Amino acid sequence: MSTEPTPARRRPSGLGRGLSALLGEVEREQPIEAGELRAEGVRLLPIADIRPHPDQPRRHFDEEKLEELAQSIAERGLLQPIVVRKIGTGYQIVAGERRWRAAQRARLHEVPALVRDLNDTETLEIAIIENIQRADLNAIEEAEAYQRLVSDFGHTQEALGKLVHKSRSHVTNLLRLLDLPGKVRQEVANGNLSMGHARALITAEDPEKLAAEVIKRGLSVRDTEKLARSAKGGTTKERSLKAKPSGDADIVALERQLGDMLGLAVRIAHAGEGGTVTLSYSSLDQLDMICQRLSGERI
Repeated sequence: MSTEPTPARRRPSGLGRGLSALLGEVEREQPIEAGELRAEGVRLLPIADIRPHPDQPRRHFDEEKLEELAQSIAERGLLQPIVVRKIGTGYQIVAGERRWRAAQRARLHEVPALVRDLNDTETLEIAIIENIQRADLNAIEEAEAYQRLVSDFGHTQEALGKLVHKSRSHVTNLLRLLDLPGKVRQEVANGNLSMGHARALITAEDPEKLAAEVIKRGLSVRDTEKLARSAKGGTTKERSLKAKPSGDADIVALERQLGDMLGLAVRIAHAGEGGTVTLSYSSLDQLDMICQRLSGERI
């Protein structure tokens, strides 16, 4: 009989069957009547025994909305349970920190909660995805959450899109925001710049300077895109017109055919047995379309 120790089971990358079920449970949290515990597994817990997760992806809570929720809870009670796990002599929030904070403001002594047995990895993964699904994060927080799911948990962008019910291009666009300087990302997190503004600034030569001008002048997203293009010395279309035209009639015809199919300016540089194909776009929407078509995503 072998005495070799049984190897520890490795946690599969991405969502396992159990974690997927738990996420579904979080999504399906059913409202309960104040003072009644109708949902299976829900119990009343002392609010003083509950603590937030230290790595909660959501860092900004809208004070006005939080106060509105607190007033509603004070009048009607907390109608939806939070999800927690047992930690020491108390509990740690897995999903529902905003409701917990509002319940404190409403001076509740107890809150309804679903208590689940989760490890650190499962807890953090659920906390991130639950916030994304509920649209509780600003654009930068959501982008950082996606990046963490990619780097820490091995999710692909396509898998993430399906998991949080968003397109792959949406995930890709948000991840691009992390290429912006810290000051610009902070303006997005503070609500001074929208996601559209931020996307227009990603490829700018001096995004911090342009961001300050956008905020000062109160520019729209369209105006911000124009400002970013002008700072780079003209639009992509204008620069492409200055390019040396192809000399081969067959290449010119192929450029025209591809351009008609894609609705974009196409430039083919053929040399010997190989070459390059350049697609010129004039807006971020066109860039999204290119990415979607190259990845095979339906649009």
